[in-house]
Amino acid sequence: MKTPPDKAALEHLVSVLEDPVEDLVRKDSQFKKLELNPDDYVNNPSAVVDLLLQRKALLQRPVLVSSTRAIIGRPKDRIANFLSS
Repeated sequence: MKTPPDKAALEHLVSVLEDPVEDLVRKDSQFKKLELNPDDYVNNPSAVVDLLLQRKALLQRPVLVSSTRAIIGRPKDRIANFLSS
């Protein structure tokens, strides 16, 4: 949160993400309060990047990123699998 990813980092993230791009967006109370439509982000990397640049708190965490792949670290057992591969 203190050093959120910039546009280039987010674009790289969505390009190597193994999960659906819309899963990068937290669908929490803030998302609902903003009256956002989850369908607007399904298979829409540019909309996800734009939203996360404006609302960094909506970035799902943790996200694990290497040079060639990325995953959302939920559930936690995915983290160990990612780090061991």
